[in-house]
Amino acid sequence: MEVLTADKLKTAETFLKNYLPQSQQAYSFIFLINRARVSAADVLVDQWPDFSAIIIKPKREKEGDVFKDICVFARNEDTVRKVLADTNILDWQTFLCLGVDLCYEEVVWGVAKSKAASGNRVSVCHMMTLKDPSHLPPTDSSALKVSSLNESHVTLVNSTWKFAQEEHSMGMIRNMILNFPSCCLLDTAGQPVAWILTYESCAIGMLYTVPEHRGKGYAKALVTIISKKLFSQGYPVYCFIEEENQVSYRLFSKLGFTEDPSYRATWFHFNSL
Repeated sequence: MEVLTADKLKTAETFLKNYLPQSQQAYSFIFLINRARVSAADVLVDQWPDFSAIIIKPKREKEGDVFKDICVFARNEDTVRKVLADTNILDWQTFLCLGVDLCYEEVVWGVAKSKAASGNRVSVCHMMTLKDPSHLPPTDSSALKVSSLNESHVTLVNSTWKFAQEEHSMGMIRNMILNFPSCCLLDTAGQPVAWILTYESCAIGMLYTVPEHRGKGYAKALVTIISKKLFSQGYPVYCFIEEENQVSYRLFSKLGFTEDPSYRATWFHFNSL
């Protein structure tokens, strides 16, 4: 596979836009790389310029730096099977977190079996997109101060994230806080009581409100604030919501987020940390 240069990444972004929503994560990842230029990832394609598969593979910059999603977009099963089986791309003997279209689940399990890799499906998600921010409600920030997260909040966010892997996910969260938009609400002592972050794929997530502050509309306010901020910067606004998380699904739906019911995203973990 070929690693794309900066010029080719711009072409790839345009190409992937034609395959939304299936390509949303890969498209948005490259969209952010082309503008923010803070991503430590290789973007690989099976061929150029008419590629059938693209893999966004974060670099492991230091020992233990393994908790990073590998994003896979492909236009057919045969291509998925081929790129996943290529040992020059993926090391099936180490921890892997793969994000793919749910329709390729059997292909993923087949390749994993051939590599003797044990793992599990971590989540299946709706992908919800906000196309029109004009219907987002006004926000009242008079009760709490609106701010951004900083590096001192990494441990707090890690301790509340459902998919955190103790110290292994700290680096990922630190990178998100330092390099991508976030929003939080602070109490009178200056401590975050609710927050939302942006992943390296430009998806918003890790939405959380501490238990004693729930039921006050803070989640709605945070989603609204960060969505408006991303829109103002020209970024795609979307998120992934687990199928069983009906509370979040209803919240985002009421704020104008919609989904294509034909598409589901899923993540797999292989080989324990």
